[in-house]
Amino acid sequence: MTTPPSDPPAPAPGSDHATTAPGQLDRALALVRFLRANCPWDARQTPESLVPHLIEEAHEVVDAIHAGDAGALEGELGDLLLNLAFQIVLGEETGRFDADSVTREIEEKMARRHPHLYGRGDKEDWERLKARERGEPHGVLDGLASGLDPLSRAHRMQDRVAGVGFDWADYRGAWDKVAEELDEVRDALENVNPDPSAASAEPDAAVEEELGDLLFAAVNLVRLAGSHPVGALERANRKFRRRFESLEALAAARGVTLGDASLEELDTLWDEIKAGEVLQQ
Repeated sequence: MTTPPSDPPAPAPGSDHATTAPGQLDRALALVRFLRANCPWDARQTPESLVPHLIEEAHEVVDAIHAGDAGALEGELGDLLLNLAFQIVLGEETGRFDADSVTREIEEKMARRHPHLYGRGDKEDWERLKARERGEPHGVLDGLASGLDPLSRAHRMQDRVAGVGFDWADYRGAWDKVAEELDEVRDALENVNPDPSAASAEPDAAVEEELGDLLFAAVNLVRLAGSHPVGALERANRKFRRRFESLEALAAARGVTLGDASLEELDTLWDEIKAGEVLQQ
C-alpha cells in the first residue's frame, strides 16, 4: 500500500525561511510527486497538457477575488498552487529546474528590481530596470507574452515605452489624445455613413482603425490615471450587469416587457435604479 506524503519538518528557528509558513510549497510538491507515482492521469501529464488547466485555475482565482468570497478564494488558490507545483515537479523530472532554483530566481530578480531595499543602490523606475535586464539588441517591446488579452497588451506596451521616456507627463496629455481620437472616429463614421439613422453597412476598415486608436488612447488614459484597463472594465461590466438585472426585476414588477418597451421607458427605469444606488450609499 502506498502512503501519501506527510508534512515535512518545519525549518529551524533563525533559518532563512523561519518567518514563512513552514514547508507549504514542499507539501504541495510532495503531493504532486505522490500523484505522479500513483495516478495514471497525473503520470502522463506534460507541461503543455497542463496549460489549459493552469489558465482556467488562474481565471477562477480572479473570479473569487472579484466575488469577495474568501472561502472560494482559499480553494481556488489551492488549485492554482497545485498547478504551479505540478510545473515545478515536471521541471525537476527533466532536470531543467527545481523548486530551489525557481525560488532563487525570483529572489534574485526582486533584489535586482528593488536595489534600494537590498543595499544595491538607489530606487529606480521599474520599467527602466526591466529594460536594462533585457539588454541589447532586444527591442523595448520584445518579449511580451503572446497570450495577453488586447487590453493588457496595450497597457504593457505603454508601460514599456514609458520606461524609456516615451510617455505623457501626466494624464492630461492622454485625455487630450482621447478627445482627438473621438473626433477622428466621428469623422470616419460620418464619411462612411452620413445618415446615422440608416442601417450600418459592413464594418469599414478606416472606422475600425480609428476605433482601435480610440481604445488604445483610452487604455493610456486609464494607465496614467493609476488604474489597469482590465480591472476598470471588469468593474464596469459588473456594475452594468447588476444594474441591468435590477432593471429586469423592476420591469417585471411593473408589467413592462423588455423588447416591447421603448428606450425612453427603459431609460426611466435605469435612472430610477441609479438614483436608488446613490441613496443607499
